[in-house]
Amino acid sequence: MSELDPTTLEAARPRATWRDYVAVARPDHWIKHIFIVPGVVVAELLHPKPFGELLVPLLLGFASAAAVASANYVLNEWLDARSDAHHPVKSERPGVRKRLSGLVVALEYLALAAVGLALAIRISALFAATAALFLILGWIYNVRPVRTKDRAYLDVLTESLNNPVRLALGWAIVDGARLPPSSLLLAYWMGGAFLMAVKRLAEYRSVVVARDKHTLVLYRRAFQSYTESSLLLSSFSYAQLAAFFLAVFLVKYRIEYVLSLPLFAALFAVYLWLGLRPGSTAQTPEKLFREPVLVAVVVLLVGAMLVLTWVDLPFLEHLSDPHYILLPSAGD
Repeated sequence: MSELDPTTLEAARPRATWRDYVAVARPDHWIKHIFIVPGVVVAELLHPKPFGELLVPLLLGFASAAAVASANYVLNEWLDARSDAHHPVKSERPGVRKRLSGLVVALEYLALAAVGLALAIRISALFAATAALFLILGWIYNVRPVRTKDRAYLDVLTESLNNPVRLALGWAIVDGARLPPSSLLLAYWMGGAFLMAVKRLAEYRSVVVARDKHTLVLYRRAFQSYTESSLLLSSFSYAQLAAFFLAVFLVKYRIEYVLSLPLFAALFAVYLWLGLRPGSTAQTPEKLFREPVLVAVVVLLVGAMLVLTWVDLPFLEHLSDPHYILLPSAGD
């Protein structure tokens, strides 16, 4: 379908069906909750619990996260219908193509948020507080007068906060008595910021090449302040910060993991390569599992982390201690 002029949306759109209301909750985006898994794994490694005690909290936790995320997607789709009409892919969303009922959308949002929080409370107070923060971030990102989505750099930094939130959700499934390490949360945040900046870069290149920057600004006001160079440089900065905080966490909690850093670097490089390709899948992260090179690097990384979890390498302990190589003096 061709893009619709926002001024003709109300007259041109047919009434939404129940399938459209399911679609605005974007169940196809639940794949993003894979970012919860590292939180579960790290918490289990540092504070192990029998798997039998984790099965029910795991199921409830993923269901809660899916419901809360879908509530945020419903809010996003309702508020962004006119701006999404200027995007070559998002203009096909039901919020753009169909006439949604504000009442039904509000009820859907409230129902999903209520289910998500009700399930969260059954897990732990930490999980419930984190799920509530997940909902609040949806408002900060989407709703005026704050609406950080329209503010350059803040859009990336606030949207990417969903990454450490997901990590904390995974952690809280296992350990509701302690907060995750701050170095890991910061690494996850900056890693998410890198992903979001590359996504913006892919959108910038895709829309500007196909149309013009004016159309891109109509889709998202933050692009008024972005250039291709600034997006590339910011993504590079986020990647450096993510690597720094990740190294701090790895050295502090299990130094063997530092050997996995080259694979983390490869993962960042492959994702940037994908983001620079025409029609990049970085614009639709929920489809990244279809990229064989990216999947291969992730599999290698997971395999390396598993091996390094069970293999002790005592000689690496010297990396965390000051050490100097003494040279013979001139008189010796």
